[in-house]
Amino acid sequence: MAPLKELDAASPPSAANGNEAPRLDEVMEFLRLLWAVDQGLRSTSKHMETTLGLTGPQRLVVRLVGQYPGITAGGLAEILHVHPSTLTGVMKRLQKRGLVERRADPLDARRAPLYLTQAGQGLSVPADGTVETAVQRALSRVPKARLEGARDVLTALAEELGVGNAPLSFDGHGEGAAPGDDTAGVVAAGLAPALGLEGTRPGREPAP
Repeated sequence: MAPLKELDAASPPSAANGNEAPRLDEVMEFLRLLWAVDQGLRSTSKHMETTLGLTGPQRLVVRLVGQYPGITAGGLAEILHVHPSTLTGVMKRLQKRGLVERRADPLDARRAPLYLTQAGQGLSVPADGTVETAVQRALSRVPKARLEGARDVLTALAEELGVGNAPLSFDGHGEGAAPGDDTAGVVAAGLAPALGLEGTRPGREPAP
């Protein structure tokens, strides 16, 4: 993919050159970059569905359940900053495909721990053409100090947007969601590794 060209807000585009983009202020330039990331995440998720049989959100759930065997749907929702009910569609699909299974908890009947099946374990491995490999390559090109600044900006933006306070859509194939409307989940698939979620043990899990 060609590198994104930063628009120069200091100089207006030439009226004679219709190929030049209009100048943007700081906020609009940042939104332009977010839009580019969003479009890239959507495109990669669709490619993953074709090549791996899993969308970005589905693969993220598989990877997290593989890393934290016995996690509940509530625990996953806590990590992903979504309402537990929004995971219903993706969980049903993964269970139907025999990739994830729920087991009874002998100590707490309210809990339904999640585990990968043998088939699911086969898909919970690093693979080319996935969102996380693209994120990994991008992170490797950026100094650590700049990554910390980027994390701070993304965290502040998530807080301003109220992530975690509203029932965001996670799986575009779920009930009440239009086909392909999986932005929240796809973004989570791309940003969770970038924000260090893959190396973070979930805290107290809400009741499933």
